Amino acid sequence: MGLLFERGRTTVNEHISHIFQEGELDKSLVRRKVGNPDFSDKPSYFYNLDVIISVGYRVKSKRGTQFRQWATKRLTDYLVKGKAINNERLKQLEQIVKIISDTKIDETISQKEIEGLLNILSNYTSSFILLNKFDSNSLGEDNLTSIIVYEIKYNEAKFAIEGLKKQLSITDEIGNLFGNEKDDSFKGILGNILQTFDGQYLYSSIEEQAANLLYLIIKNHPFSDGNKRIGAFLFVWFLEKNKYHLNKNNQIKINDNGLVALALLVAQSNPNDKELFIKLIINLINNK
Repeated sequence: MGLLFERGRTTVNEHISHIFQEGELDKSLVRRKVGNPDFSDKPSYFYNLDVIISVGYRVKSKRGTQFRQWATKRLTDYLVKGKAINNERLKQLEQIVKIISDTKIDETISQKEIEGLLNILSNYTSSFILLNKFDSNSLGEDNLTSIIVYEIKYNEAKFAIEGLKKQLSITDEIGNLFGNEKDDSFKGILGNILQTFDGQYLYSSIEEQAANLLYLIIKNHPFSDGNKRIGAFLFVWFLEKNKYHLNKNNQIKINDNGLVALALLVAQSNPNDKELFIKLIINLINNK
């Protein structure tokens, strides 16, 4: 990884240590100890693809930036163009991982890890139609749910964020700036979502309010730290409050991996594509 990201061993180890300390990954699931105790009491560790990706999104170097651009493009290609990873691409990726770690990667595990990163649409039977509409910028906003039983208010949202902060502090080394409002922009976001005209919401559906909530918190950075986590949390919380987080089969509409991928895509998206991404989120939620 040091060779890949052009950083020293100590720097890479520090990033890996922080990844485990912050609870981003479970070390028991993503690393394997090797070595013969008869010859050395200091084991070596091999890490899987999850760790490589996590380090890649943290390390500060020209190569790290190139890696993030590459990873984001792969994820965007899958979501926008409907490109699933085929066997040839998987083999190429395995070769890269083998060079980095100098160890053999089990094909089944690698496929599972990659699918876990790119499965945002795996539970949607109409995914190919949705992808085609996204690619052609023809996403609609039909048959939305206008019965909003819960509207998100500032005081309740702040209380929920404090609850999230306490929960994360148990397993996650979050900083003191997590959830700290930089100014009144968070209030402004909520006010924007709940704005009315002639007694009617301008965003008149659960889907529209939830999509704008997620997008605006992530892109407008109203907090000093934790904008993606807070945005994703309030997004799911709002859907649950409106009893709209499950599909007709009583399954979660957007699972954990899907939520992470969606939040990252929003964060990396071009602001000029705001309306397109909001329509995408709306269609994901609206998928009954």
